[in-house]
Amino acid sequence: MPEAQQPESLVPAARVIFGDRLPLAQRYADLLVTGGVVRGLIGPREAPRIWDRHLLNSAVLMEMITDNATVIDVGSGAGLPGIPLAIARPDLTVVLVESLARRTTFLTEVVDALGLTGQVTVVRGRAEELVGKLPPADVVTARAVAPLDRLAAWCLPLTVDGGRLLALKGASAAEEVAAHTAEIERQGGGTPTVRLCGEGLLAEPATVVEVVRQRPVRRSQPPARRYRR
Repeated sequence: MPEAQQPESLVPAARVIFGDRLPLAQRYADLLVTGGVVRGLIGPREAPRIWDRHLLNSAVLMEMITDNATVIDVGSGAGLPGIPLAIARPDLTVVLVESLARRTTFLTEVVDALGLTGQVTVVRGRAEELVGKLPPADVVTARAVAPLDRLAAWCLPLTVDGGRLLALKGASAAEEVAAHTAEIERQGGGTPTVRLCGEGLLAEPATVVEVVRQRPVRRSQPPARRYRR
């Protein structure tokens, strides 16, 4: 089986991030560059960058997640960022949400192969259809799924009050925030904030947009009438 060779420059960061579960991360990387490529979940050109662009970029999101949190990964695809997070943080409980059967089949096989059953669950469905069916999570993650306004509409209802959407974005994150803040706030989210994860570890830190779910805003109503007795 081909292996996803880890560049020497990334070894120190990978050891810090994954600790004694680094061999498990290596096994996942190998699965991505073999079955993941064959099944079309990872592009062939992405295989050489599987560590820096995919595993480490996803796992550093853990900096923003509290201990023993519950996480729902929406549009998980090949398991990013959900599986790297679960490997790096065995205290997390992770649900991978994916709508396509061929992807959920791959995800289930990966979870079994890595021995993550019990920590990671695979659910087939669309985020908007699973509201009320999945227990609300402390954090909902998404990576390269959709623009922020749509992500907020899909993901915020899956969180607890005060829970957070953590969306992995690229260089256009600030532009998306500027374009969609009003709509996100209308949907019950707070003002989006752009943050960097992995500074000091990765040459290119991960760009994350954080949106905190606010309590639903009640429509203003006239004061109740008081009757004299």
